[in-house]
Amino acid sequence: MSEPRVIPTPSPDPVMNDNSNQTKILTIVIYALQAASFIVGLTFLVAVIMNYIKRDDVRGTWLESHFRWQIRTFWFCLLWGLIGALLSAVVIGVFILLTNAVWVIYRIAKGWMNVAENKPMYT
Repeated sequence: MSEPRVIPTPSPDPVMNDNSNQTKILTIVIYALQAASFIVGLTFLVAVIMNYIKRDDVRGTWLESHFRWQIRTFWFCLLWGLIGALLSAVVIGVFILLTNAVWVIYRIAKGWMNVAENKPMYT
C-alpha cells in the first residue's frame, strides 16, 4: 500500500499578509488623496494625517517605506510651496512653484507604481 499523496499548500507570499492587503489599499488611497490635492488642496493634509495615524500599522513592513515617502512628499512640498509663494513676486518663485508641482506628480506616480507592483520605495 502506498503512502497518501500530500499536495503542498502554497506558502504565504512574504510580501503580503492578511493585514498587509488592507494597509496596501490604504496606501493607494493616500496616493489618490495626494493626487486629488491638485483639485482640492485639503486632501493633501488629510493624506498626511492618515499617514501619521496609521504609521504603526505598517512599521516593519515594505509599506513603511511608502508612508515615509508620502510624509516626506508632503513636508517638502509644503516647504517649497511656501518658498515659491514668498518669492512669487519675483519670477523665480513661479518657477519654484512649477518645479514643486512636477516633483510632487513624480513622487505620486513613482510611489503609486511601486505599491501596485508590491515594491518598497528607496530600493
